[in-house]
This record gives sequence, structure tokens and C-alpha cells, in this order.
Amino acid sequence: MRYLGILVLGAGMALSGWGPGPDGFAAERPDPGHPDRIVREGIAVEFSYGPAEKKGGEGKVREGEVAEIRFRVTEEATGKPIRSLRPGAWLDIEKPLGRQEKASMDCRQKVPLYLRGIVGIRPMVDLNGYFVLVMNREPTVYVIDPFVGITGRTNLYASIPLREPGTDWVKSRDEKRIYITQSKSGKVAVIDTESFTLQAEVDAGRNPVRLALQPDGRFLWVGNDGREGKEGGVTVIDAATLESAAYVPTGKGHHELAFSPDSRFAYATNRAGGTVSVIDVRGLKKVKDVKTGPQPISLAYPASAVALYVADGEEGTVSVLDGKTHEVTAKVRAKPGLGPMRFTQDGRWGLVLNSREDAVHILDVSTNRIAHTVPVGKEPYQMAMTRSFAHVRCLGSERVFMINLLELGKETPPPVNSYPAGSEAPNGAPDLGLVNGIADATGEAEVLVVDPVSRTTYFYMEGMNTPMGNFRGYGHSPRGVETANRSLKETEPGLYTGKVRIPVAGIYDVALFLDAPSLIQCFNARAEANPELRKPGKAYEIEYLAKDRSFPVGDNVVLRFRLSDILTGWGKEGLRDVNVMYFLAPGRRRTQVLAREVGDGVYEATLSLKAPGAYYVQVAVPSMKIGFMDLLPFTLLARTKETSAAPPPKAGNEGNGTEQEKSK
Repeated sequence: MRYLGILVLGAGMALSGWGPGPDGFAAERPDPGHPDRIVREGIAVEFSYGPAEKKGGEGKVREGEVAEIRFRVTEEATGKPIRSLRPGAWLDIEKPLGRQEKASMDCRQKVPLYLRGIVGIRPMVDLNGYFVLVMNREPTVYVIDPFVGITGRTNLYASIPLREPGTDWVKSRDEKRIYITQSKSGKVAVIDTESFTLQAEVDAGRNPVRLALQPDGRFLWVGNDGREGKEGGVTVIDAATLESAAYVPTGKGHHELAFSPDSRFAYATNRAGGTVSVIDVRGLKKVKDVKTGPQPISLAYPASAVALYVADGEEGTVSVLDGKTHEVTAKVRAKPGLGPMRFTQDGRWGLVLNSREDAVHILDVSTNRIAHTVPVGKEPYQMAMTRSFAHVRCLGSERVFMINLLELGKETPPPVNSYPAGSEAPNGAPDLGLVNGIADATGEAEVLVVDPVSRTTYFYMEGMNTPMGNFRGYGHSPRGVETANRSLKETEPGLYTGKVRIPVAGIYDVALFLDAPSLIQCFNARAEANPELRKPGKAYEIEYLAKDRSFPVGDNVVLRFRLSDILTGWGKEGLRDVNVMYFLAPGRRRTQVLAREVGDGVYEATLSLKAPGAYYVQVAVPSMKIGFMDLLPFTLLARTKETSAAPPPKAGNEGNGTEQEKSK
């Protein structure tokens, strides 16, 4: 598989030459008639960029607005789209509008450093890879950056406190939010995955447990489990306004949730009532209750079938409900002990765990029959699926069992391999909770597995015999694991897109990296000033006078800047409360110092860059009612000796394994 990496870097990083560089990559000059299209070795790449809110993405992008970055990759000769690439992107601010400053490092130098994952060398916005989120038994969610930590030791990127321990969670379609049920307080916590902070808490009824987002993302559904045999139901929350839209009574017991692919119907199991409730999403009302067996324990609606599948744990059957009539049209006989059920990405095959039989039943959707029963470890209870494998976690085994999905459809059962995730079985830990402790990282070939006994989360890449790395629990007890993906997505064949909020007006270089053929190429993008962002009474602007942005770590850097009146252009003198705040991205080591006046509206402050990484600088003047968010920010880079001296690595090298600094 080809690897495609796209890096959105700051302006001023224009390529100094067009031939092969010392890193072995070549740069291809764009067609003068088509500056946003390049061709190399039979592959054409076309770049486009525009406001995400407008249909077709036409028009100018302004600061503070969401922009969509698009790359269409095709075969030059045929125009056929090239699919299944793995793109990524980084966004950095380098040249604000109206400034003449040059970057200290050009595009060709930046690309290998980002690919290498050197600790502290991070852009303002990372659209390459993902973050790992770990839900703890304690009321916290840990955020880990695996980009530098997988191949070595790592510390926390962020820690998000909760009101109480979370019960279950789900992420939004764009992965910009994580929703977490808090059963005791009747709340859903809303986590912003761009800032990794608690954004809001939403009322979710009594005893909210399971939650799910319908496919179109409009409503968040929360199962309210009835206690002591009492009736329960589902709370429906508007995902845009975060307000309750409805409460729908369903039945007794625990509720699992599923939806039709078009978001027309929602389905909720009533485990103690032996029924599945069918809910009309348009009217937010229950249509009917369907008897499926004494203990409906899991359900799913595969993409390829116009039907809902419901597994019954006591009866050992899988009921098939017609997607239009909602009548049971078939029952697939398995064995008692059924549990979680998942379907392959194409919807052709269903996999149902059976904890009594220590096995996985493989259901053929085309015939509604059990094609194979595959033995795994003792008491399988959780499962995650990538494109090629189903990873099965068992209560009574320290190993994770892999079922090869590419071998389905043959007369013989698919092969099963396994790998260790810790040294003890999960049943050795108390209170495992409901949340899934195993998750696919990208949907391709990477899996994260929580070991609650050793309080460790393991990273496993398919094809390896053992996990590639692990993340410690820092004294906490991990229950669940999830990811927040930052990578570009293939929204249609050969078209890779990503959305990002532009923080400031400026000119950007968009640098493209291709592994095969080896290529580094820069395009151009621009963000205009947004008058709507200028607050009344803020008639001042700032000009940073730094000649360089890159310094050795440990240096004391004297940063000069000029404050001036927007209307007259004259410098603002005599200010005694010019405050300078600087911090290590994304918000660590916050330090505030008082600037000294130099003359003619110029002020200076001494910044101590004690740790490697990207620093953000903001200026405020309380006496002028100028806050830290009112003036243009500035970025600096504190580089290690290794960053400065090491030759750029080839694509595919792992991170250096250095321990990342702890979050403050």
C-alpha cells in the first residue's frame, strides 16, 4: 500500500530547489498553467482549498472559519482514482498577512522532522494520525499522543477530569467530540477533542448507561436502564444544540442501541422484557415492540442488509427483523451464551461472541446461516474489527485472539492467531465496567487493548507477534480505550479531505509528501482577515520583530514587538502593563512575564524555552482593555541538539522513543 502524507506548513517555506534533496525525495514543479496540479511517475495530484461551509468549497477562506483541504489523486493516463491511501496533514501559522519575515526552515527540512515524530516538534494543528483516549475507573480521561510514544516511553498529553467515573462513550462522526455517560448524576459529559477539555454536561435522564449516535449525526441516543425491574427508555439529545429532544419509554432492563443506515429508525433492546423497541426517528415515537427471545443481548444493522439482527443470550438465536415491516423473518440457530455482535465493513459477515462455548459464531448474511464456529479463549466478551481481522478479548485469557476476515467465504474455518496483552486475564481485575477495552486505532491494521490488571494499554499492529508498545496508567485503572483521528479521510474514490479551523489570517504553504513515487511538493493557500472577529474598541495591532523563530532548547530569547494604532499607524508608547504569556503546545508550561518598553512603541520580553517544542506567544494590555485573545499570536520553536544536527530520516522511520514531557 502506498503511503501518502500531506503537510500543511507555514508560509515562507518555499522550496529552494526542484531536484532531489539530501533526504532522497524529489520535488516536482507544478504545471505553470495549473499551479495546483502536479504529475509525477504517472500519478496526478490536484490540490484545492476553500470554506467548508459553502457547497463546493468555493470562495475565500477567512480567519476563524473552517476550511476544507482537498487532494484528488488519480492515474495520469486514465484519470482513474487511486484509492486506500493513508493521508495525514499538519497546519502551522508562519506568515501573517502584511508581514515580510522569512521562515528559518524550508519545506524540505520540515517534512522529515514531522514524519520522524521527534518529541516537541509539533505544528499548531495536527491532522496526521490520532490521539489515544483512555477512560479510567477513576473520574478521569487520559489523552496520550502515540506519535512519539509508541516506540518508547511516553507521558500524558492531557488529563480530563469528570464529575464521576464514566460508564460508556461514543465519538462524533467528525471525531471532534466524545460523549460520556455518567450514570449516577444522570449526565452526559461532552469532551472537545480539539482542546481536550470538558465542553459541557447535558441532562440525560435517570441512570443513563449505553449511548450511540445515529448515522447522520443529528441525535445522540442514551439508554436509561430501569432499576429493580422498573420500566426504562431512551433519552434523545440534539447533537447540535446539546438539548434534550425527547424521552421515549421502551421497556424493562438494559438497553443496547442500533439504527437503520438512513437514520430513519432507531432500535433499543429491553433485556428484561424480551423485546426490541422500534422508534420512528422523525416523530421520536415508539412504533412497536418486537418479541425476539427471552434475553435480547446485542443487535446490529449491517450495511448490506435491509434488516436488523438481534442476538439472544438465553435462547442462543439471532433474529432477523425486516427493515421495513419490522417483523421477524428468520431465526438463526446458534447456542446459548451469545454476547456482543459485530459485522464486517462490507456487511457480508456477522461475528457473534459466545461466552459459554468459548467460541465465535460466524454468520453468513447472504444465507442467514452459521457458516463456522471458531474456538477462541475462555469467555470472550469484547471485540474490535479492522479491515482484515476481528480481535477478540476474553475474560479468562491474557491473549487477544485474531480471526482472519480475509479468509471468510471458504469451506474451512478462518485461521485464528493470538497475541498477549499483559500477563494476566482481565477477570483478575475488579469492576471491569461496560465500556469496551479494545478498539481499532485507524480501521486498518492497528489495535489498542486495555489490560485492567497491569493498568496498561497496549498498542498492537497486525503482522507483529507481540504488541509494539504500551501506555501506563499513571496510578489509575484504565477501563476503556478510544481514539480521536486527525488524519484526512477518503470521502470519495481518490479524494482525500480534511477540515480545520483557520486560527489567523495569513499565507500558507501546503507541502505534499508521497512515498511512492518519492515526492515533496508545495502548493499555496491563503486565509483573509475576518473583520467580524475584531471586537469594538480594539483599535490596536501588533507586529513581531523577530528575525528567527527557531532556537536551541534552554535559551533565553528576547522577543521584540511593536504595538501601534490601526488608524494612525503610530506606535503606542508609555504602557506599563504589557503582559506576555507563552506556553508549550498545546497548553503546557504557561508562563507570564511583563514586557519592557524600548521606544517608539516597541516592547521586549525575555522568554525562557526550557523544553523542546512549539511555543505560542500572546500579548495583553489590561489598561487598554486588550486581552490575550485580541492580538495576533506568535509561534517559536525550541529545538533539541538532535533536531538540529540529525540528518533527515527516510519515510517510515519510527519515533526516537524519547520520553515526552509531562503535561502541566
